[in-house]
Amino acid sequence: MSKQLKADLALLLVTIVWGFTFVTTKNALKDISTYNFLAIRFFVAFIASSLIFFKNMKNLNKRTLFLGSIIGIVLFAGYAFQTVGLTYTTASKSGFITGFCVVLVPIFSAIILKRTPNMPTVIGVLLAMLGLGFMTLNSNLSLNIGDFYTLICAVAFAFQIILVGKYTIEVDPIALAITQIGIVGILSLIFSLSIEDFIIPKSTDVWIAIFITGILATSVAYIVQNTVQKFTSPTHAALIYTAEPIFSAIFAYIFLHEVMTARAILGSILILTGMIVSETKFSKAK
Repeated sequence: MSKQLKADLALLLVTIVWGFTFVTTKNALKDISTYNFLAIRFFVAFIASSLIFFKNMKNLNKRTLFLGSIIGIVLFAGYAFQTVGLTYTTASKSGFITGFCVVLVPIFSAIILKRTPNMPTVIGVLLAMLGLGFMTLNSNLSLNIGDFYTLICAVAFAFQIILVGKYTIEVDPIALAITQIGIVGILSLIFSLSIEDFIIPKSTDVWIAIFITGILATSVAYIVQNTVQKFTSPTHAALIYTAEPIFSAIFAYIFLHEVMTARAILGSILILTGMIVSETKFSKAK
């Protein structure tokens, strides 16, 4: 088995775990409030990541802390809106709408950097926007509040990706990522203590969700990404990541018995197609 195939399989496993997080988080929110869950999840992830990458964190400097804090605030917004949105929408729809950030990144990058987006990007965005309409708009053309929150989450994640791409070359990328995780944990704790009754959960479902989202989907996934992505191409990695919403829909059907309507299925196909088309622009740069 070649190194690239092993790398692709490892990234596929990461993507499967990410798809499953939508189901576990939705289950957990039955027994714990939004920011309470996020606080515990990200503190667990921060502690685990800091222990694993102790050498990187030992050399943490002011610039990394500053940039990590700024990006962490944006990342917090993404997870906060995504988690609140999951309370009002389905796990499968949340997965596809969150994936919409893939096609938002090149558009926002074009605006910020004042570069005209290429044709695959334009086609991908149009397809994804059409699909988003099919998935989220009801007969009177109004949005479900959960879908709206998740759309804001996608915008936040897109900006987070852009900021990471801009600043990761200046500082240690691992220390930068762990700082972001810590900032999300701190902000979540502040919000939880301010507007919720913070608790240490006793529910098995909650702790399963914390383990999967905090350890597997954050700490372990980050290690895998940094270890194996150098053995594969940007095209392979990007296309593998677009499978995340597919796995979220599959797991939502199996574990939550969510059944997507014909409109939602059509919308998800269009979003997925748009995501793939927008990423194929990298195919010449393998």
